[in-house]
Amino acid sequence: MTTTIKAILGIVMVLFSSCENKNETKVLKQIAILPKELKEVSGIAYANNLLYAIEDSGNPNEVIVMDTLGRITKNIMVSNVDNIDWEDLTFDNKGNLYIGDFGNNDNVRKDLAIHKINQSNLQNNEVKTEYKITFEYPEQTNFPPKRKDLMFDAEAFFEYNGNFYLFTKNRSRGFDGTSYIYKVPNTSGHHQAKLIKKIKTCSDYHNCAITSAAISPNGSKFVLLSHSKVWLFENYSKNDITSVEMIELHLNHYSQKEAICFKNNEELLIADERVKKNGGKFYETNINILKNLE
Repeated sequence: MTTTIKAILGIVMVLFSSCENKNETKVLKQIAILPKELKEVSGIAYANNLLYAIEDSGNPNEVIVMDTLGRITKNIMVSNVDNIDWEDLTFDNKGNLYIGDFGNNDNVRKDLAIHKINQSNLQNNEVKTEYKITFEYPEQTNFPPKRKDLMFDAEAFFEYNGNFYLFTKNRSRGFDGTSYIYKVPNTSGHHQAKLIKKIKTCSDYHNCAITSAAISPNGSKFVLLSHSKVWLFENYSKNDITSVEMIELHLNHYSQKEAICFKNNEELLIADERVKKNGGKFYETNINILKNLE
């Protein structure tokens, strides 16, 4: 290869890298580095200028509270439940906080649960859950199912209009982007989760498996997250959140993103896990910016 061609290729690579970095900055703005205590963040929720975060299995049964610069203001120990595999957080419209303990990588669990923390207790350093919701998937009859049917892990949910909506993470051999949407009532006790729809994201597991979900404060839209994308649902019927088509939005950034929430009705907050020297960061973006890029 001649020196001239090498020089030209070098210029092209620099320009490409500059455009890519510029695009990433425009779409996803890093606003903080997460504290070292949050190496494996799996869920976040936002309220009153504070960010609430959890980690998944193998970590303490606590909720870490931070300001928007990633500085820890409180560790809330949840004393009466264990962190089997906490995967997502959500608030209801009254300010109560819910922990989704339904991580199920191997599709073998029979103790799937959601824990409620009353909003009046969020000022405390140690709390007990107000009540526990347990549930099962009627469509799952084998524990585990065959490898082509590993559809019963979940890392994403939110509460809306008195119900929880869960979005399963497809771990099947031959991944095709299918996710099940289940509905579980927000009442104490044991429930049969109701399958209300099957959706498809895309066929690349690394970019298309659903890792978190969130609904806007006014309930007008919700989003699903993957390591590089967001799927948006809006203008749906109050009685049927699946009555609209989902819109795929690109973050132009790949990392192990495991947590998303709304800061307000348009702005999103996203966190990724720390993997070696990558991730462990806290980002923000805007629904309108994402839509305008498509």
